[in-house]
Amino acid sequence: MTDTSGDDRRLPPALAELARTPIDHADGEGIDFEPYDAFDSAEATTEWLRQWTGNPELDGDAFRVFGQDGTGGLAALWRVRTGRPLTEQPVVFLSSEGERGVVAGSLSDFLWVLAEGIGPLESVLYDDHSPRPDGALPALAARHATTPRRPARTIISEARAEFPAFDEHIDALCR
Repeated sequence: MTDTSGDDRRLPPALAELARTPIDHADGEGIDFEPYDAFDSAEATTEWLRQWTGNPELDGDAFRVFGQDGTGGLAALWRVRTGRPLTEQPVVFLSSEGERGVVAGSLSDFLWVLAEGIGPLESVLYDDHSPRPDGALPALAARHATTPRRPARTIISEARAEFPAFDEHIDALCR
């Protein structure tokens, strides 16, 4: 397990496999998500967060960026649960245009959201979370998930309910 108290930037096995798994964008009808084969560095995450918020005093330690959409919006694990492994941290998305939200309460739940054909961008920008299973993603989720499979709309709603102040937290960081 990964300790959130250190500066661990090794991808959990599920994210490493996700980085090697084709994701079908389906000409705009699929998932708009490009997983990375490594977390962004601490320096790159800090630089991004400072630019995104306009706050030069921040560091990016609370986030582990692991992918992006086609416009440059970023998906990250938000290290908000002190002492818990990265896999138990919520997944968040911050778009290139300022939209943001909590996607899933854990990496495991995020895998189930992807398995239904919904990426981080789609979960934040759109209210339609109807399942559209995508290629190899259901099998990947079944191999790595530690939480039970549930509909994506349930996972997204539960995550938003658990972290209702995420927007306010991000607003407080902005200058």
